[in-house]
Amino acid sequence: MATAIASASPLFLREPEIRRGMELLYFAQSTLSRATEGRLAALGLGRAHHRAVYFIARHPDLTVSALLGLLGITKQSLGRVLNELVERKLVETRVGERDRRQRLLRLSPEGVELEQELFETVRQCWGAAYARAGQQSVSGFWSVLEGMIGDEGMAHLSGLRD
Repeated sequence: MATAIASASPLFLREPEIRRGMELLYFAQSTLSRATEGRLAALGLGRAHHRAVYFIARHPDLTVSALLGLLGITKQSLGRVLNELVERKLVETRVGERDRRQRLLRLSPEGVELEQELFETVRQCWGAAYARAGQQSVSGFWSVLEGMIGDEGMAHLSGLRD
């Protein structure tokens, strides 16, 4: 049974409205994470692996330093995640053509298959939510998220858009 979608108060910048947005964002992210965690756990992988696989899929030949900037995690944490993904033959690395010190990342065929499986799971969650909200709500939601990310964060994402 569908529940009515609450509309924002005209006083949308007050504490109750901001707290509601925070709670909804938190629970939405938790829902998306739970949707994929069973499959990831079966492979001995976690959310950090999923984020890395997602961004590598979106931008083949991504450099390690660019991925580090996108994920905002420590070099040590990323190294652990990438080593596991390479060992499991989900990610392939090669040396950069212009700079031999660069490591370029791309998904292996097995990595592509896993990313597509995880994406399909998440796509179903997003698709149902988007259908329920309607087109104008989706555009408004994107605007809010882009505002939260800010110009610097959006610059990181600019090369990943379709």
